[in-house]
This record gives sequence, C-alpha cells and structure tokens, in this order.
Amino acid sequence: MAHIQLNNDLPGITGLMANRPDTAAPLNHLAETLLRAPASLPQGERELIAAYVSHLNRTPFCAGSHSAFAAAQLVEGQALVDAVLADPATAPIGAKLRALLAVAAEVQAAARAVSAEAVAEARQAGASDADLHDTVLIAASFCMFNRYVSCLDTALPASDDYYLESAHRITTVGYGRSVNAPA
Repeated sequence: MAHIQLNNDLPGITGLMANRPDTAAPLNHLAETLLRAPASLPQGERELIAAYVSHLNRTPFCAGSHSAFAAAQLVEGQALVDAVLADPATAPIGAKLRALLAVAAEVQAAARAVSAEAVAEARQAGASDADLHDTVLIAASFCMFNRYVSCLDTALPASDDYYLESAHRITTVGYGRSVNAPA
C-alpha cells in the first residue's frame, strides 16, 4: 500500500498520475518530449537509457516499464535490454550508446558534473551535443521519476503482462494519453 491514499488501484507512477492529473500533465509532457519527440537518438535507445537509470536506482516499476518500452522499439528486443541491464560493457551495443550509458550512470550516481573523460569518450564514439544533453536530461529526470515512485512506496503490477500492455499503449499513443485514468 502506498504511503498516500490513492483514488485508484493502478501500480507505480500510473496510480500517482491518475490520482493527481494536475501534476501528471507536466510530468507526462516531459516524458513525451524526452522519450518520443524527434531527437538525434532513436526512441528505443532513449527508453533504454531511462530503463538503465531506473535499474541503477533499484526502482522495479520504472525499470520494468521502460525496459518493456525499449524492447518494443529495439530490433533486438528484450534480449538486448537484458544484456544492457546486466552489464553495458559487454552488451552487444555500439560504442556511442555504451558511452552514453556511462554518462547516464554518472548522472545517476551523483549530482555533479559528468567527468571530462566520460564526455570525451562519448564524443569520440560520435555523440553530439544534442545526444549528451538528452542523455543527461533523461538520466536526471528519471532519478526524479524513480524517487517519486519509490519514495511514495507505490505498488508493483500484479503481473508482468502489465508492462507489455503499457508498452503497447506508450508506443501507440505516447505519454499522457496512455494512463487508464478516470476522465
């Protein structure tokens, strides 16, 4: 049971957003902009960064959700997501994504400047200013989203099928219109 009374029985951030549509709107807009709007990084890779940060933050709801969202948008699917979450250093990904995941891990670990070495490695692997910006903002935002979900002790879904259903909604209609909330 969550630390606050919710007007629904939805798990994770979904229940919090359905409970507070006034705060859900800007949070969903942020997620839509970061993860689905046109950008230099593909949507699946941006979702993978979100999943990785959520995994590092030990937030099962967000890690499960964004892992499913990434898997639905990456050709290699869940196997690639699992490999990245297990160890990005050995996962079958390109040097640029590997370097950006290292940047995301630094953002997740502490609120301080990303190391010059991590930035240089990302640039050497082909990351642009936009890639670095988006990676840092995704990682920082997911630290906030993860804390929102974890600190209010929200429930996990009763079944892992929830994540697959959510992935279908997110990849079809996006954030903001995907919550099964009262109108």
